[in-house]
Amino acid sequence: MTDGWEGILDPEERILWQGRPDGGIVISVANIASGAFGLFFAGFALFWMIMASQAGGVFWMFGLLHFSVGIGIAFGPIVGGAFIRRHTWYTLTDRRAFVATDVPIKGKTLDSYPITRDTRISFEEGGLSNIHFAEGMRYRGGKKRLSPIGFERIPDGREVYRLIRDIQKAQHEQVQ
Repeated sequence: MTDGWEGILDPEERILWQGRPDGGIVISVANIASGAFGLFFAGFALFWMIMASQAGGVFWMFGLLHFSVGIGIAFGPIVGGAFIRRHTWYTLTDRRAFVATDVPIKGKTLDSYPITRDTRISFEEGGLSNIHFAEGMRYRGGKKRLSPIGFERIPDGREVYRLIRDIQKAQHEQVQ
C-alpha cells in the first residue's frame, strides 16, 4: 500500500485506509436555485438569438456567449462536483489525512492535514458519509468561502471515523 508514497510519508508512518468519494451527481437546494437562474438566463439568450436571427446576418451569434454562460450556471455545479469527486483520492495514515486530486488544467494536487488529539472531527453518517477534519478557503457558489475539508461521500465512513478517533486516542495516551 505504500507504492508511490516514498518521500511523502514520514519514517515509520503507516497507511491505515485509502478510498475514493462516490462520483455520482448530487442535486441540492443550492444547485436547484442556481440551475433555475441559469436556465432562465439561457432561455432569455435563446429567445434573443431567435429574434436577432430573424433580422438576418450573424448578429444573433453574440447570444451564444450568454446562452453558454446560462447553461454553465445551470449545470456546472452539478456536473463539476461529480467530475472533481471522480478525480479525487483519499488516504489516512496514523498521522495525517491526505486528499489528492488530478483534474485538467489545475493538475495534480496533494493536500495533507495532520490528525492530532486536538483536531476537531465532524462525522455525518449516512449511506455515503462525510468526515471533516479541517477548514479552508474554497470557491462555493462563485465566491471564496471558508468550507469544511475532509473525506466526503465515502461508503465506509463509520470505519474511517473510528480509525481517526483511534489515532487521536493513541496521541492522547502518549501525552499522559
